[in-house]
Formats: sequence, structure tokens, C-alpha cells
Amino acid sequence: MGLALCSLSAQAQSAKADIEAHFTAHLHGMTAPYTQHDKLRWSQVEKTRAQVWEAWREANSAYDEDKLPELRPLNTDTLLWPLPQELEPDAVMPYYYGTKGDKPAEGWPLYLYIHGSGPKEHEWGTGYVLCSRFADAPSLYFIPQIPNEGAYYRWWQRSKQFAWERLLRQAFINDDIDARRVYIFGISEGGYGSQRLASFYADYLAAAGPMAGGEIPSEAPAENCGHIGFTLRTGANDFMFARHLLTARTHELLDSLQRCHPEEYNHRVELIPGRGHGIDYAPTTPWLSYFTRTVHPRHFVWEDYPMDGLYRRGFYNIAVHERDTTGGNERTRYEMSIESNTINLTVDRISYEVTEREPHWGIPIKHLKHRTPSTEGCFTLYLADDMVDFGKEVTLIVNGKQVYTGKVKPDVQHMVNSCTTFFDPERVYAAGIRVEL
Repeated sequence: MGLALCSLSAQAQSAKADIEAHFTAHLHGMTAPYTQHDKLRWSQVEKTRAQVWEAWREANSAYDEDKLPELRPLNTDTLLWPLPQELEPDAVMPYYYGTKGDKPAEGWPLYLYIHGSGPKEHEWGTGYVLCSRFADAPSLYFIPQIPNEGAYYRWWQRSKQFAWERLLRQAFINDDIDARRVYIFGISEGGYGSQRLASFYADYLAAAGPMAGGEIPSEAPAENCGHIGFTLRTGANDFMFARHLLTARTHELLDSLQRCHPEEYNHRVELIPGRGHGIDYAPTTPWLSYFTRTVHPRHFVWEDYPMDGLYRRGFYNIAVHERDTTGGNERTRYEMSIESNTINLTVDRISYEVTEREPHWGIPIKHLKHRTPSTEGCFTLYLADDMVDFGKEVTLIVNGKQVYTGKVKPDVQHMVNSCTTFFDPERVYAAGIRVEL
């Protein structure tokens, strides 16, 4: 059985080399899935998963790219990450990187701070001063400077998505960093950016803390933030771009979601009396630090949408192969719920209808969401042993129709493909069910 034997045989070494070669090709841009079936016994899964993850680490170590430096105390040494020319012309991201306090036994919590939209050198320097003072030690900080100003001054654009995914990928192969404690926060433009990124990348995060912001709800769907700590703090008199109204709307949406799912939407949204765009930033990171990531939720909602034209390849345990583009549809909503060994999944096309705009700026404040059951698309639903009992039959119901029943078998193929999809040590899934709508 090749790698499944978990030995040092020539056959096992060859299988490991094939997987590492696949990982290397993936890092160089290959998108084809790993198709070699290598079935396992459940008793072999943990050791095989460790071997697959080690192959991923080795492929990343050998990959020629700008790496995160060795860990040392936070300082103002300027480090540089060039970003792909095809994503943003002449984009080099300076950043500060370093630790505060003593290393925890579980590894360093990683904080990503993104600054506001003033002159970038000044905003970056102010960010360093603030982050060095926040009472969140022990902590590891990544503090970037926006590469370019003008039209490229947005933290959610595709070039920056490349940077965040590289940051996560490199951080997760480092045993000194705690993959369950990743936090993102920012101020002003960084507040908008961190709210969008919180919704887009929630499955990687423990918590998020935008400040002095307030995003349009359709640009940062609140439903996606079901298993993270989320705090948004804005001045009650921060009227520019309707920040006060959008913050209040985010509060309403999260309150409503929490009433339906009391254990999932842990949030603290505040309009601070008497304050405009300047507020006290110190309370955010201590609040974030109490949260750890939920890796395998048994219920979640994911609105899959493009950010600057790019989609996620997956979210939590769903990997998307083909999307439902019926009628030009761009958004798909997945809701998964597991009870015992029965999985219910609804998959809907989503459209938004604006029902209220702020009168001066014309900014959408409220929407109706219209849902239509999806009739096209293809995805894999991955499963872990803390989600279902693999010793019993699993039933999967999609949009009211039973599409699978039976015992799910482990396969190295699922481990390899979930690893390239999520690059997450805790989401190297041994089992999965492929669904075609």
C-alpha cells in the first residue's frame, strides 16, 4: 500500500517522494488535484497524516520564495516581501516581525496588524508604536506597510491576499507558532480591511478586531464569522462614510445570528459615545487573546464570494471544485449541520437587494438576501473523527436529497488534496465525500 504502510520501505519512500513532488508542483502554480488512490486502515491514519504533513513542510522549505525570518523580539528592522508583478505592479511589502514576552508552551500567538490610509510610512510607524504597547504578550507580530498608495491602498486586494496566504502557509509549518491562535485587526482603512479579511478567512482565525471602520454588509458577510471572536469598535460620532451606521448594522446582524446560534457568534460591537474617528485602541487585542480557533465545527455558514475577483478554494471542511454560475451568479451559500452521523447541507445561490442607503454618501446600509437552491456545482466535503463516528455509516443530505450513505474510508488522496487546499496541519483530512449537484 505504499505510504499507507507507514514504513521506510522503498515503496513507501517512493510514494512520499511522489507526494512531495506534487506539493512542489502545487507551490509553483499547478492546480490539478492528486489522483493516486492509496487506501488506508483507520489505524494508519495518524502516522500517515504526519508523513503527508512532513512532505508538505519539506516542499515548502525547498521552495524558492521570500521566507519569514527567524523569530526574535519585535524591533524596527525593515523586512521586505516582494509581491507578484501580475497581481500589483512594483509591489514590495515592508514589514516588522517579532515577539513580545516569553514563548508559550503551545507556541506563539500570531497577530496581523494593518494600518490606516494616511501617508503609509507614517501610518506604519504609528502602528509599530501602538502594537509594541498593547497588553497582549506573549505575542508574535506581523506589521506590514501597504506596498502602494492610490488605487492599491486596500488590504483585501488580490496582491495582499497573496501575502496573507503566504504568511499563513509559512506560519503553519513553524512549530514555534500556534496555528490555533491567529488574530487580525486594524484601524480605519485597516479596520475595513480586517473586517473583510475576517469574513473571508474566518476558518484560519481565532478572532478579529477591526477598529474605526464599518464595512458594507455584502462586502464582509457576518454569517462567515460564526466561530471566531469578533470585536468592532467605532466612535458614535464617526459619521464619515457612514461608519457609525455600518457599525450599528454589523451589531444588528451579529445579534440576530447569535440568537439563532447562541454558541457560535461571540461578538463585541461598540459605538463609543462622544468619539469620532479617534478612539482608544488598547482594549482590542487583550479581548482577542482569549479566543482559540475552532477547527472542525459541526455547524457553520459560508457565503462563498469573490474578493477582488478571487475566490477561496475552500472553507472549513468544504473544498470547491466548480461553482454554480447560473445566470451570472457570483455567490454561493453553504450551511452544514451535523447531528450524530447525519450531515445536512444546504447550498444556495445568493443575491442582494439594497433596502436602505445612507442619504448623503449613498452607501448601502441594509439588504435583503435572496436564496435560490443551487442546481450546479461540485465540491468535496471533508470529514474528521471529531465530526462523525467513522465506525458507523454516514448519511449526507444536500438540499433535502440524500446523496450518500455508507461507511467513509480513509485515503491518502484526501490528505494530499486537503493539505494543498488549506495548508493547515489540523485540516489534513483522511476522508471526504465528493458531491456533484
